[in-house]
This record gives sequence, structure tokens and C-alpha cells, in this order.
Amino acid sequence: PIDLFIAELASGKPHRVPGTAVFMTSTRRGTPNVLLHHFKHNKSLHEQVLILTVVTDDVPEVRTKERVRFRDFGEGLWAVTAHYGFMETPDIGEVLELAMRKGLPLRADDVTYFLGRESFVPARAGTASMPGWRRRLFGFLARNAKNPTDFFRLPPNRVVELGTQIEL
Repeated sequence: PIDLFIAELASGKPHRVPGTAVFMTSTRRGTPNVLLHHFKHNKSLHEQVLILTVVTDDVPEVRTKERVRFRDFGEGLWAVTAHYGFMETPDIGEVLELAMRKGLPLRADDVTYFLGRESFVPARAGTASMPGWRRRLFGFLARNAKNPTDFFRLPPNRVVELGTQIEL
């Protein structure tokens, strides 16, 4: 839970490095795995940490003034939610700019984006949880999915991907 992570930050006072880290996640609950892995391995955090979730609403377009909401958790940690309509393509640069206009204190030129990357590997013999045709179809779809850096219009030279392997 995010509350436990924030309590750990408050009590442990980890080393903080200058800048802003944006951890993208698909869920608005809990602490993103990519943030936990980053903190576990590096034992430090950026001065400002944004947990960013992009939500696709059931409308064609979302008005610009309703696009971004954010919440301050303290300890330099913020939750940012961006709303887009199903006919729109997310633009994270626009999201951060709108958040700054609404009062989120950050410098857009000092941001690093952290993404979780899942690699699918064949399961050991006898441990597969789904039929072979489904594994092959899922693997095909996963390999052909659009790269998140391109989809969210992130600057490629500011993206860090942390990966995990999942057996299929």
C-alpha cells in the first residue's frame, strides 16, 4: 500500500537525488512495482516522485481543464491522473504542462520517466498454465504491441525501463 511506502520514506529518510522521476502505472491503487524495484535496487529516490496513471474515459474527448488531477502524499511524492477520451492519444508532455499550470511544482526539463517492462519467456515443461495456442497468440500480440515510449510520446533519451520476466 502507498501509505506504508510513504511511512518508510518518512522514517528511513533515503538519499534523494535532484530532479523528478515519473513512474507510470496502469493502476491507481498501491505503490507501482517499478517504483518499488527502483527503490530496492538503487536505495535512493529523486527529490520529487510522480506516480502517473493514464485513464481512458468512456467519452470521445476529455476537456483540457478536466484532463489532469493530482494529489500530494508528502515526502515529495505525488499521484497524477491524466484523463483522455477513447478517440484521443495520450501525450505525457501535455499532462505535465497542464499539471504545472494547476500548481504542481516541477521542472519539465529535469524529468526521468520509469516504465515497467515485462518479458514473456516459455514456461518450464509441465508448468504451463494455458494451452499452447493461447500462449502463442498472447506472445504474438505482446511482441506486436506499440512501444509505450512512442504511444505516450515520451522523449526516448529520458526513459528508463525496469524489467521482469513472466513465464507463459
